[in-house]
Amino acid sequence: MAGMRMAAPLMALREGYSALAVGLLLSLFALTQVFLALPAGRYADRNGFKRPVGFCVLLASAGAGLAVAFPVFPVLCLSALMTGGATGVASISLQRHVGRSAQNNTELKRMFSWLSIGPALANFVGPLTAGLLIDLGGFRVAFFALACMPLMTWLWVRHTVELPPVPFNPDAKKGGAWDLLRDPMMRRLMLVNWLLSSCWDVHTFVVPVLGHERGLSASAIGAILGSFALAATAVRVALPFLATRLHEWVVVTSAMLSTALLFALYPFMPSALTMGLCSVLLGISLGSVQPMIMSTLHQITPEARHGEALGIRLMAINASSVLMPMLFGSAGAVMGVSLVFWTVGAAVAAGARAAWHLRPPAHKP
Repeated sequence: MAGMRMAAPLMALREGYSALAVGLLLSLFALTQVFLALPAGRYADRNGFKRPVGFCVLLASAGAGLAVAFPVFPVLCLSALMTGGATGVASISLQRHVGRSAQNNTELKRMFSWLSIGPALANFVGPLTAGLLIDLGGFRVAFFALACMPLMTWLWVRHTVELPPVPFNPDAKKGGAWDLLRDPMMRRLMLVNWLLSSCWDVHTFVVPVLGHERGLSASAIGAILGSFALAATAVRVALPFLATRLHEWVVVTSAMLSTALLFALYPFMPSALTMGLCSVLLGISLGSVQPMIMSTLHQITPEARHGEALGIRLMAINASSVLMPMLFGSAGAVMGVSLVFWTVGAAVAAGARAAWHLRPPAHKP
């Protein structure tokens, strides 16, 4: 998906489509996940790991394969819907399986820390692979290679041993998935997750605008964003070795407070070097969050409904990814990008109290 998100918009731009059309194309990668997340979570709760992942492999390969056969804008939009949806459903199934495999809270943190390295590396490997192949052989060659990647996934997971099914009480579902949000802990977790996800979006969106205002080159802006991604990956590599010493609510609260401080300082950074330093610190802060969020989610929801809970989380994140760039763009045009940083930073600081109250019952005296 990361490779398609780079290659498809680039092809659209080279074909003469407008920035608005490219923005629409990018939003389609997240749009399918908004609507598929809850049904996918329920399907994973009923059918386990391999069956949903198998369907996702077929859907993702077919989506990229369509772009090989028909490299035109309407088909690229369909490819975006298919590859984005397949990736979201597969991630829910994988996260549910990993969460159920853990034997205790320390293992939860360690396993989700390892798992979170995958998306971080994908955001580097996918676009790099697609870019090299576009330059060497053209867009069709790149799309063909991307269509093969899900098939490689199936080679790795096809021998995975399914976990025993969880006994399920049909009466417990009468309220639907949204009754999970009646739990105050779940509501706090969703609020915190949404705020921190918005920080990723605002950083990705605002830094190019801020860099352009400062007269920075494209390579300098790319280096600033790249340093953020590398820092987020590095901290996730370190987390498995620190899992026994970390408490989820402490890490998330610290990340929110440090993110708020960095957002307050960012607009005052005068050069690419100082902006890059802020970007690295922000990558460390935000990169530490996802494993802790996932660990907490599995501790506060019933085992038979982990898939639904993961679906709610994914739906909220992708709805944010669809809507927030448009909101940031409108707000930036009216208020200026510095005020966007400060407003989001203030919201994150206010949400730190909710993060502190994510302490699971198991940790209470």
